[in-house]
Amino acid sequence: MGDSTGLQFVSPYAFEAMQKVDVVRLAALSDPELRLLLPCLVRMALCAPADQSQSWAQDKKLILRLLSGVEAVNSIVALLSVDFHALEQDARKEQQLRHKAGGSNGESILVSQLQHGLTLEFEHSDPLRRLRLTLSELLAIMNKVADSNGEFFLKSSELFESPVYLEEVADVLCILQAELPSLLPIVDVAEALLHVRNGDWFLCLLVANVPDSFNEVCRGLIKNGERQDEESVGGRRRTEALRQLCQMNPSQALNIRAMAVEECHLPGLGVALTLDYKPVTADEAVSPLVSYVSGLLLGTNSKVRTWFSMFIRNGQQRKRESSSVLWQMRRQLLLELVAILPRSRSTHMPNDGDMEEEGSSGYSGLREEHVVKASALLRLYCALMGIAGLRPTDEEAEQLLQLMTSRPPATPAGVRFVSLSFCKLLAFPTLVSTPEQEQLMVMWLSWMIKEEEYFESAAGVSASFGEMLLLVAMYFHSNQLSSIIELVCSTLGMKIAIKPSSLSKMKTIFTQEIFTEQVVTAHAVRVAVTNNLSANITGFLPIHCIYQLLRSRAFTKHKVSIKDWIYRQLCETTTPIHTQLIPLIDAYINSILTPASKANPEATNQPITEQEILNVFQISAGQGEGRRQRYSITTQLLILYYILSYEENLLASTKQLALMQRKPKSYSAALMDQIPIKYLVTQAQGLQQELGGLHSALLRLLATNYPHLCLVEDWVCEEEVTGTLPLLRRMMLPSNTCRYTQSQLHQAFQKLPSSSHRLMRILEHLTLLSPGDLIPYAEALTASMALLLEPAVPRRILQTLNKLWMGLNTVMPRRLWVMTVNALQPSPKLLRQQRYTQNDLMVDPLIVLRCDQRVYRCPPLMDIVLHMLNGYLLASKAYLHCHLKETADFDRQNQSVSNLGVSDTPEVTREELKNALLAAQDSAAVQILLEVCLPTSEEQELGTNTESLLRSIRGSMPGKLKLGSLVPRESGDVENAEPEGGLLSDLREVQCLICCLLHQMFIADPNIAKLVHFQGYPQALLPLTVAGIPSIHICLDFIPELLAQPQLEKQIFAIQLLSYLCTQYALPKSLTVARLAISVMGTLLTVLTRPKRFSFFMPTLPCLVAFCQAFPPLYDDVAALLVQVGQVCASDVATKARDIDPLIARLQYMKEKPQEALALGGGSSKLTLPQQTAQELGGTDPDVQLCYCVEATFMDIVSTTLHGL
Repeated sequence: MGDSTGLQFVSPYAFEAMQKVDVVRLAALSDPELRLLLPCLVRMALCAPADQSQSWAQDKKLILRLLSGVEAVNSIVALLSVDFHALEQDARKEQQLRHKAGGSNGESILVSQLQHGLTLEFEHSDPLRRLRLTLSELLAIMNKVADSNGEFFLKSSELFESPVYLEEVADVLCILQAELPSLLPIVDVAEALLHVRNGDWFLCLLVANVPDSFNEVCRGLIKNGERQDEESVGGRRRTEALRQLCQMNPSQALNIRAMAVEECHLPGLGVALTLDYKPVTADEAVSPLVSYVSGLLLGTNSKVRTWFSMFIRNGQQRKRESSSVLWQMRRQLLLELVAILPRSRSTHMPNDGDMEEEGSSGYSGLREEHVVKASALLRLYCALMGIAGLRPTDEEAEQLLQLMTSRPPATPAGVRFVSLSFCKLLAFPTLVSTPEQEQLMVMWLSWMIKEEEYFESAAGVSASFGEMLLLVAMYFHSNQLSSIIELVCSTLGMKIAIKPSSLSKMKTIFTQEIFTEQVVTAHAVRVAVTNNLSANITGFLPIHCIYQLLRSRAFTKHKVSIKDWIYRQLCETTTPIHTQLIPLIDAYINSILTPASKANPEATNQPITEQEILNVFQISAGQGEGRRQRYSITTQLLILYYILSYEENLLASTKQLALMQRKPKSYSAALMDQIPIKYLVTQAQGLQQELGGLHSALLRLLATNYPHLCLVEDWVCEEEVTGTLPLLRRMMLPSNTCRYTQSQLHQAFQKLPSSSHRLMRILEHLTLLSPGDLIPYAEALTASMALLLEPAVPRRILQTLNKLWMGLNTVMPRRLWVMTVNALQPSPKLLRQQRYTQNDLMVDPLIVLRCDQRVYRCPPLMDIVLHMLNGYLLASKAYLHCHLKETADFDRQNQSVSNLGVSDTPEVTREELKNALLAAQDSAAVQILLEVCLPTSEEQELGTNTESLLRSIRGSMPGKLKLGSLVPRESGDVENAEPEGGLLSDLREVQCLICCLLHQMFIADPNIAKLVHFQGYPQALLPLTVAGIPSIHICLDFIPELLAQPQLEKQIFAIQLLSYLCTQYALPKSLTVARLAISVMGTLLTVLTRPKRFSFFMPTLPCLVAFCQAFPPLYDDVAALLVQVGQVCASDVATKARDIDPLIARLQYMKEKPQEALALGGGSSKLTLPQQTAQELGGTDPDVQLCYCVEATFMDIVSTTLHGL
């Protein structure tokens, strides 16, 4: 608003005095300054105050004294004497009249017909008429603003333009707004004043006389303002008015700027206020303008970013104007840039000799205090050019290039500046336009390469610009231009649209002049590894460069060994793990196994040697207290991941390697045995947050290659060992508690049983230690296990040892298993002992069961043996799978080379043989364990009964004659003597442990259950297996197939198994299979010879009792079968025993009238006569015995059926 030039505005000093009502300050004002504030002061002196304090009374006297000498006060007093209520009523009537007339300036209630111009009328009028004239003019402007729909107009008003009466008009305006606030809201009045000349001056006087309204007026003006203020006259006038207001109250300038940003209106105002306002405590490093504009363009608010970018773009389209805020901003930024440029900068570069001479004298050296400001300026110009679309002038481009190619001091800030400059060159290559500028850039890049190592050491930072140079060079060589763009945007911290085609000149310079690929690879190997590499170290590191070179196969292409560098870097790692380490290992493994090209299959990297791997694990956890590990847990976990991943990839690549006639070396089993895999994975579990995805990757590799280390029961056991309760117990353990040595533990074992109490104390103390601290005691614990098999060893010692063994199993399972198997071998007196290795046990897991026979009746140790057996069975599967995979492809390739006509049949055969071997191992283990469940002769003498598990479910089982095993013992003394003792025996506990393992094995592979039952096992174990193995119900699926086998023994076993299953699982499926079994028995009756008939039906007929007991609907079918069997047998012996003839009649009678038959038999004598007859005729004729067995079975069925009713 240039129209108010020359007018005196309210000074900041005067406005602050008005805000605080500081009478002393007001008294110090000059007469012209005081004249501007008279409306408010006069009202303050004349109106009744709300503050009745003595201090205000004194201040009021001072104000009256101050006003007494001012002549203009009288006219203001006269203005205040008017009846404002009547004035407001007239004003509202005029508003209504104008509203009805459509806003035309016709009749006016406030002002009658004017005889002269508005200025003359104002001069000759009394105070009331002056108020009416000004109010009428103001309302007319306000109405026009309301009807303008946002379009700006400039109202020509003689009243507001006459320089002679400006002060009087201002007095009237202030009095009107103060006395009629509802009619004239100050925000609306402020908006109207923008449309008249001198409006900013009137606005400042109005706000100065109502200082509390400052923020309200400013917010209203901003909210009603334009999104782009430089585009229109109205926007520029609004911006100028707000600048004048902020000059009057500079302490609120930043708040007003924040309002503009919040509303996304008037971007020029924000820049102008930043240029106008110089904060008292400004940051010396970065100017307020750089901070403000950077915050808008690089902040997180995309709406603000777009708004300000539009301001930059639109501002460039207009002609360059010195009054434009945008050009003022650009000029200020350029001045700041030139101010920090180093001395002697120009595009003319001296020759090399000159450069070396002046290098020592500080040629083009950026001063240390300017580095941070230079970095901020570079980022700002990147944002202006890349986000806001600023097109730099030739002068700006020249000075920017001078700044970018300057050489900062070797400080962390200097490293950052060089990185930013380099990325800006890549992002905006158009800055380099002339050959001189290109030569300047090449020399600067050469300086970067030369000084990179010095900068890294002098600045003390791990991430230097040398790695970025290498990385960009590699990307250029592999034509990964999109990766370069990502790198640039990441370093600059902003998303910039960079066209890949714009990088062609830089690509030529890099690949042909500065960094050839061979130079890149040779230089990369010499780069020092990053010490203590972790995710906390940001920026671009050597590891990024090596990773890209590995991916592009540059090392193998140029025969540069990278193995040592990778090994050193893996050894220099710590938590939290750097995200690039796992991809680096994967790329390295790929470069070892896969050649760079088919033409040169030997072009691969070398793997890490076994000795280097062993060096990492030289001092593992728990070995020697006070001995510090040389390498961190992170290094050990990364090396473990490397080995496991290498072995897995080697197996997966065997086909491709076989085609290329390459067989990379696999790591030996001896090496793997020396690595504490389980301990490391356990440690990783507690560091999951710091290890990123390494823990989950290790678990995946373990589940594939070492399934025996991923047993579910082991994870559950770990919770018990590492849970809250054990932790609390260890915390309560005093630090000065008695410490026991391995030799003391060994001696306590040797003196058993006399040293039981001392041994118990030692073992109880060991239970308080963590599994890692138990490792030194592992050998002493396992070596003395055989001593615990002696008779007088307390059970508590065995249980405590079991607990300690399970704790050790969580950290060192493989070594522990080998030591335990060797310790539990039979006594050397009975059998020559052999020291087994891990490989022996994986090849033949059944070695675990070749232990001392006393272990089979020692439940705590048997639990350990079963745990090891389960683990080694899984390990054997993985071992055979790997062995087959390792050898199959190479053998097949050799066969195909020697004989091209050979088919794939051998491969199929190898797989079948492996599966057959695994099935044989599993079934043999199950058969041995089932045999262990059988009572020995001594236990049988003591009366151990394997049927006790089913007794409570089945009650009295159907009886057999002498040849059967299902008859309940008549001598009830055994059952009555130990109704509870049998359930608490060692045999019973071992049986339960074995049944649990078999249950897990059957669930894991149902084919094992099928194979074992097709092989069969002693019928005496059926009550145990059916009751103790919950998953045995799956046998119902294959019993029909078992019944169809030609061998009579398998058919008998199937029917006996089915009888127990029907009792245990009375399911619809069991009923169907039972019907089938009865049908098969009926069919076999018609085809079997006499000897086979006796052998088949004697053990199977009692099973019919169980069928009927479980499923009463089968009674008719079973009765018909029994009658049919009785008829066949009776017809065969009709000539030998006459008293057999009535048998058929009795059977028919029992079938038709079972209750009467049972009553005639006396209820309890159903078995007496047949047994006596069988005893008399025992052995004389099988058919006779079978006949009485049929009758006894019939009576058992009738008895159980009626009792059930």
